[in-house]
Amino acid sequence: MSDKPFIPGDDKVAPAISGGLQTPADQTARQVDRDARPTHDPHEQSAPQTTPKLPMGQGEPLLVVKDLKKYFPVKRGILARVVANVKAVDGISFGVARGETLGLVGESGSGKTTVGRCILRLIEPSDGSVSFQGEDVLGLNSGDMRRMRRHMQIVFQDPYASLNPRMTVGAIVAEPLIIHGADLGLNASSRNDRVAELLTKVGLSPDYRKRYPHQFSGGQRQRIGVARALATNPKFLVLDEPVSALDVSVQAQVVNLLQDLQDELGLTYLFIAHDLSVVEHISTRVAVMYLGKIMELTDRRSLYDDPLHPYTKALLSAVPVPDPTVRKTRILLKGDIPTPLHPPSGCVFHTRCPIAQFPICKTEVPPLVEHKPGHFAACHFAGEPLPVANDPEGLAAPSPVPAG
Repeated sequence: MSDKPFIPGDDKVAPAISGGLQTPADQTARQVDRDARPTHDPHEQSAPQTTPKLPMGQGEPLLVVKDLKKYFPVKRGILARVVANVKAVDGISFGVARGETLGLVGESGSGKTTVGRCILRLIEPSDGSVSFQGEDVLGLNSGDMRRMRRHMQIVFQDPYASLNPRMTVGAIVAEPLIIHGADLGLNASSRNDRVAELLTKVGLSPDYRKRYPHQFSGGQRQRIGVARALATNPKFLVLDEPVSALDVSVQAQVVNLLQDLQDELGLTYLFIAHDLSVVEHISTRVAVMYLGKIMELTDRRSLYDDPLHPYTKALLSAVPVPDPTVRKTRILLKGDIPTPLHPPSGCVFHTRCPIAQFPICKTEVPPLVEHKPGHFAACHFAGEPLPVANDPEGLAAPSPVPAG
């Protein structure tokens, strides 16, 4: 009898590709199960969104995005064949006017961050066009794109991961000045003065230049990130959930700082967030995304006072009201958000929509059309009232509660 310990799967024949190494039986079973599953739905009917009229803000257009798509390929097998695509962004179009703030909201996984990164070409779009000040961003070569990035910057979501821990704050803020120094006409002495000016502008002491990121709080780190983004005097900023990782009190400080900088420097923002209260406070217009498509886009007041899309209504019903005498009627959506790997056919929201009607909602992708002046929605039945579901736990209580 051998003294060799028993390993599950030793009695199985190892596949030739394993190089003679034995594969445990349970792992072999899982692999067989994965191989037996269909790699994609052969009847998938999901199609990109169409926008007959471009939603634009009031004023001079600064950024115009048309039919933007970003598909991430799913590869399998030894030859890495593409068997499916994750449709992170699927044919959206919108415009941003100079000096305004466009809020971009939606659940996690709806494609908000991907939109911002595609605009800046931090990731390359699969299709579509991005125009900044009338210039085709996606057609620029690497040198021209570097010069374009002087005017388009980003503030990342995580203030802890977006700053190099091995660099001092002065070096972090000065880095874009070094990269674009020739275009900005700055020497070493003027760079130091510019760094001190930027730190002061975001509410930090110039003496912090020799400190490292780990010596600051989350709110201070985000201010450093804002200072770095402002270093090249940009005209457009992508704010990728800049306050989501901060305490509520610090959130207010950073949001107020961003508004003050916008008024002072004439900046234009794409503000990505999932906190509808923050978006209401800072945005001029708001776009609501779901599974890579825009569900609704309009000015702030119209969206919050008179939403047309059932998904927007469900999101707004979840926003808490800081008044103990008022209870809101909650709209509870059934199920989870589908995977962008196999998005539903027709309207991507029809699997959770309380007013979906068949077969139109399942077969036809609703275009993003203007239902009221400046109010766009992608729904076959936009503006229809939603049914109030039975709510034994009291979540769907009447909005006003009589006092006393």
